Amino acid sequence: MGKAWRVLGVSTFAFVVCFAVWMMFGVIGIPIRRELGLNATEFGLLTATPVLSGAALRLPLGIWTDRFGGRIVMTVLLLACAVPVWLVSYASQLWQFLAIGLVLGAVGASFAVGTPYVARFFPAHKRGLAMGVFGAGTSGAALNLFVAPWIVDHHGWQMVPRVYAIALLATALLFRLLSAPDPGVDPARKSPGLGAQLRVLRDPRVWKYCQYYSLTFGGFAALSLWMPQYFVGEYGVAIAAAAALAAAFSLPAGALRALGGALSDRFGAHATTWWVLWLAWIALFLLSYPQTELIVHTIRGPAPFHIGLNLWMFVPLLFALGVALAFGMASTFKYLGDDFSDNLGVVTGIVGLAGGLAGFLLPILWGALLDLLGIRSSAFMLLYGIVWVSLILIYLTEVRRVDYPGSHDLHAPQPEKAPN
Repeated sequence: MGKAWRVLGVSTFAFVVCFAVWMMFGVIGIPIRRELGLNATEFGLLTATPVLSGAALRLPLGIWTDRFGGRIVMTVLLLACAVPVWLVSYASQLWQFLAIGLVLGAVGASFAVGTPYVARFFPAHKRGLAMGVFGAGTSGAALNLFVAPWIVDHHGWQMVPRVYAIALLATALLFRLLSAPDPGVDPARKSPGLGAQLRVLRDPRVWKYCQYYSLTFGGFAALSLWMPQYFVGEYGVAIAAAAALAAAFSLPAGALRALGGALSDRFGAHATTWWVLWLAWIALFLLSYPQTELIVHTIRGPAPFHIGLNLWMFVPLLFALGVALAFGMASTFKYLGDDFSDNLGVVTGIVGLAGGLAGFLLPILWGALLDLLGIRSSAFMLLYGIVWVSLILIYLTEVRRVDYPGSHDLHAPQPEKAPN
């Protein structure tokens, strides 16, 4: 098992670096927004564009990982993405940032490479923990929130993509040296055609897990991008302080994902997912309430009241939401490891695609809502509605054990009635 843990360690480190790069615009987008005079919707588009390409590429990279192996695909990905990351420092117009962002966003697809890669080195009873540890690489979002503001303050935002490009090259070298060939993967072996691999889409469980991951990972990625500017606008703090406060969400959502994988191994994916959805529901209900001023007309005259979360109430609730999403990301992939172990690469790509698309769409929708309503907490209101959809779905398909058309025996058969 020594080789397995070494592979897991270096793969997780590579994913940390990739995720930090993927979330880069969440910090450098703030000074870029001021330079270009962007509105909230345009800022959402700027930060979310890399997430779009990262999502779109998860499926093909997952398929290539099944065929060529994660070691080869991850190394090539790290080397190739260093170039567009460096070029960001030379962009000066919105369309240039969007075009380059689409290319560098490929680093976000590293998740669909690393997940099936590390899973192949572990037995089934440890696979949830292994995928949870690897998934903890999303803590790269928190790393970005600490590193990028310091670089911006001391050297300007243009230095951030240059440092990150060098980090990608160094990580590629380290990964190549410490990783190992995929067990059971033979690039010369003829793989099933794309149609055969995508036949798994007929399984309704895939779509259900896509919905779960759209909330857990999509919400995590989008909030990691959105929170720094949220703290700046809502509470008037500086960029460095806003990034540090946003790390109260990103850090647990990354670091505790391994614990979520262990809990999923211990209690099962269903039980873990069910309870973390309720935790997210409670946190989002409170986070959604906007700053409100009320005037009550009493016998002594008008009495003003303020209802809203101050900074020291908001941050712990954000932390709780980060924990819930971390456990939910891990439990979703425990489902996948249990149900689709034979074609984990393609299923990981499909579910990761759904999560990434949600991470792309949410900042744009939040920006549009902010421009329309002028209420910053509308971002949490939208997530609150998505949690309701997930709770209803898991209740109907797993708690009540109700079948839907085309399901594959998701519940145990009912005993036959005794004859009269």
